[in-house]
Amino acid sequence: MQAFPNLLSPLKVAGIELPNRMVMGAMHTRLETLDRPYERLAAFYARRAMGGISLILTGGYSPTPEGVMDEGGLYLEREDQLAAHQHITAAVKNAGGRIILQLLHAGRYAKISNCVAPSALKARINAFTPRALETHEIWDLVKSFAHSALLAKQGGYAGIEIMGSEGYLISEFSSKITNQRDDEFGGDLDSRIKFAVEIVKAVRKAVASDFILIYRISAIDLMDGGMTGAEIAQFAKQIEQAGADIINTGIGWHESSVPTIAASVPRGAWSASVRNIKQAVSIAVMASNRINTPGLAEEILSSGTADLISMARPLLADPDFALKVQLGKDEEINTCIACNQACLDKIFTESTATCLVNPRAGHEIEFADKPAKIIKKIAVVGGGAAGISFAINAAQRGHEITLFEASHALGGQLNLAKRVPGKNEFNEMLRYFEVMLKKHNIVVHLQHAPTVEELKTQEFAEVIVATGIVPRQPDIPGINHHKVMSYVDALSGTKDIGQTVAILGAGGIGFDVAEYLLGDPEESLNTENFYASWGVTADQITPGGLVKAAATDPVRKIQMFQRKAESLGRNLGKSTGWILKAKLKKAKVVMTSGVTYHSIDDEGLHYTVEGQAHIAKVDHVILCTGQVSENRLATELKNAGVKFHIIGGADHADELDALRAIDQATRLAVSI
Repeated sequence: MQAFPNLLSPLKVAGIELPNRMVMGAMHTRLETLDRPYERLAAFYARRAMGGISLILTGGYSPTPEGVMDEGGLYLEREDQLAAHQHITAAVKNAGGRIILQLLHAGRYAKISNCVAPSALKARINAFTPRALETHEIWDLVKSFAHSALLAKQGGYAGIEIMGSEGYLISEFSSKITNQRDDEFGGDLDSRIKFAVEIVKAVRKAVASDFILIYRISAIDLMDGGMTGAEIAQFAKQIEQAGADIINTGIGWHESSVPTIAASVPRGAWSASVRNIKQAVSIAVMASNRINTPGLAEEILSSGTADLISMARPLLADPDFALKVQLGKDEEINTCIACNQACLDKIFTESTATCLVNPRAGHEIEFADKPAKIIKKIAVVGGGAAGISFAINAAQRGHEITLFEASHALGGQLNLAKRVPGKNEFNEMLRYFEVMLKKHNIVVHLQHAPTVEELKTQEFAEVIVATGIVPRQPDIPGINHHKVMSYVDALSGTKDIGQTVAILGAGGIGFDVAEYLLGDPEESLNTENFYASWGVTADQITPGGLVKAAATDPVRKIQMFQRKAESLGRNLGKSTGWILKAKLKKAKVVMTSGVTYHSIDDEGLHYTVEGQAHIAKVDHVILCTGQVSENRLATELKNAGVKFHIIGGADHADELDALRAIDQATRLAVSI
């Protein structure tokens, strides 16, 4: 019996038979900002097509220049722009796939001075206030969408997706929050959704019936005063009647104060809202957001919640996701851990997207991945993220790898990260590592720290030093007091922790420790708990799907301190840092910056702020004050004349950075 019968079943849409129900969702990559942009985009999408995905959706292209995401953003309105697109579509077609162009007008989210919107209301996530569109301009935009759709067809795309969700221009028309117009495009529900309906009608008229037309709708707004589920269902019905072939579901608006795709959101958390739309229409419905395993995808399809599954970041993590499902090798899928560090956080800081667990994503033209010309016997010392990543990638090229790990388990710092509420997806990373180590017959020695003499005796051609880091201990009188422990002690659960705690250091580790000490471990695993914590309801009658969040008493009293005189958490991830801060604010965590530490004793932590002396009377002081490289082996190897490479935290330990470590390890592995 086939393991995933629904996921692997074909589906006919607009006269085109899709071989399976897996779709690569749209995402911004910024690859167009690099050298050889369309070569990079073509390689990026073609690689996913080779992996067996049934449809690929591009990042958003505006139908007009004033609808771009930011200065120099993507748009499609002229025939002379088609050559670059034809390069992409040809590459995808040659790889056996189909690609859909997403049309996205950013509206008031456009980070340009001449942005436009239904009404002149500024978004809280944009510095620019939009100009309200004139009625005739709205009708011109309808024509622009249709014109760009026709150009997309001429460019070789199999269809288009109209981006009508997540707070962009079309969403802004459909919601009372952002639409205060009194013309034919404002007022009651039918008038507010008229813009969307007219766009779909115009596009359908402009292109033939064998050109796929997808409309992306917010299945739940997650905005105070937003649309109800019943209104969204009615909206979806009118989109179907206007001529759409598929309705794709987005979740929330980008300015919503509820997380939607981070790892702190339970898998499949938005299924009820997707089901609401599915029950309202007869055309295919696509589910999206926090779906990262074939098992969950199959469950959503088999329950009748949706007909297709959209996965964006999971196809960054593993372009062969669909192929591995088809071949019955789903255990080999490199699962997206929803960390956002290399994708969304990069985009929000105007960098290009890649993937923490797959550094090749977005860099396809930089990786040849050819078998090694000379097979080498290589020792890897250290079984954390860097060491394991090197071992797997080098073994895939044919090298003979032996991996040494001094502790009783592989994973290094990942074993601490997975204990933090909202970071349970790191278990998937460890699972993948275990599967691939076995697949490639990598010899693993646990509780074994080899000496230089041992490495020389076994005649390894090269040694990879991936020995990681050790926590930095600051020079504070009383640092060895019994109240003091490191973040390793705290997160590993080896010591009991009191009810009052001072955390020294407010980087990512400090915030992780605070969440660990306060967090509900079930919130990111259980949809009901998540909804209660963030004030979400799927009752279909509440505007925006928001209710009052459940009140909870914090399980501990925590104070966080840092020496820098700036707001705590300033360098947390753009897409996830606000989530952590919101949780800690709710838990009444006291945050103090500009601190000078003086001593730790039976009373607690003695410190000053702006010359004023204070005592934090706490049960424990947890040190999250950085780390230093553990690279003694590298020094010994150098003195012994043994060829070695140093990677990961052993090489650079300013921050615990799995993204940098895995990228460095992977690039080294493909070069040896």
